[in-house]
Amino acid sequence: MSQNLPLKGVKVIEFTHMVMGPAAGLMLADMGADVIKIEPVGGDATRRLLGSGSGYFPMYNRNKRSFCVNLKSEEGKAAVLKLIEDADVLIENFRPGTMDRLGFGYDDLSKSNPGLIYCSEKGFLAGPYEHRTALDEVAQMMGGLAYMTGPPGQPLRAGASVIDVTGGMFGAIGILGALFQRNTTGKGQKVIASLYESTVFLVGQHMAQKAVTGKAAAPMPARVSAWAIYQVFQTKDEPVFVGVVSDKQWGLLCDSFGLDDLKNDPELQTNNDRVIAKERLVPLIQDVFMNYTKAALMEKLEQTGLPFAPIAKPEDLFEDEHLNASEGLVPFTVVDGEFKGETVKLPALPIEMDGERFGLHQPVPHAGEHTREVLTAAGYNDEQINAMIEAGDIGEMES
Repeated sequence: MSQNLPLKGVKVIEFTHMVMGPAAGLMLADMGADVIKIEPVGGDATRRLLGSGSGYFPMYNRNKRSFCVNLKSEEGKAAVLKLIEDADVLIENFRPGTMDRLGFGYDDLSKSNPGLIYCSEKGFLAGPYEHRTALDEVAQMMGGLAYMTGPPGQPLRAGASVIDVTGGMFGAIGILGALFQRNTTGKGQKVIASLYESTVFLVGQHMAQKAVTGKAAAPMPARVSAWAIYQVFQTKDEPVFVGVVSDKQWGLLCDSFGLDDLKNDPELQTNNDRVIAKERLVPLIQDVFMNYTKAALMEKLEQTGLPFAPIAKPEDLFEDEHLNASEGLVPFTVVDGEFKGETVKLPALPIEMDGERFGLHQPVPHAGEHTREVLTAAGYNDEQINAMIEAGDIGEMES
């Protein structure tokens, strides 16, 4: 698909760090947009995070070009403004007011580029909270997701940056909508996506449950499930999740495992019957599954056509046969740190278009790798670029 990417020709200027903003840019970049990542002269600090942050930069910055610049210098600022003159999209996720103070606010930029689509990735949309600083955890805690994830009385954040990524995704959706609308109006607009409202959208199903039943949703570990068989079961060696979500699937389970008594039990004929009888039913199914190893049970469930899943760790996915066979993983070469130069694979954009997946057309860039290339295309000559490097206005990748 590299020759026919849907966003080919769309120019994006990205002022982002951490996860939310870079995730929005990644989605556009994977689909073919020319994303120019604006970094400080010394490179985005996200590159140097340790622990759980060490995967942020490599995961969310492929297919982009790196331009290192001092936004507080006159020459650096002028260079970026020149890039924005013919840009289609700008993405930023700095604290409220930062871009305005730097001279890159929407009101100023839209005067010289009225077609610009300006996406701000923020903690909150307009309202009493809009000036607060937010994080993924902040949004999960106040948006009800942490409450729903942990056991009662023990709020727990989800095990990935789900709100950062979801907020980035909603930003990308807004950008695509604005690009489409610009075809009619000829005008750009400001798009704002947020962490808090993204979280609230995700827990909307639980809010709806309260609205239609009068009963508040319990945290997921203590929830009353809509199905009786919908949990992790132990086998002879390792656990397996199994779900039975229809009367047809219940019949398949009983037929496959020879459970005629349960299939014919008048108290287990409908899904709601089985939910009511869950405390009696689940131990019986657990006893059946204990006769199998994980591999044997999954093979039987797959043949039967029932929903099931092994309990995988993230590192297990490098070798997942489905992901490797379906271009679900994109090559990545480590650019910094102890394992620099090693090549692994990271998740592709989870979309298929016209029978193809989106892959790699630009490796994760080194800091300043494309500074000279970007400025040359903007009309600067080598003498001007060298002078800007010497003055500290811009940064270039060390050779």
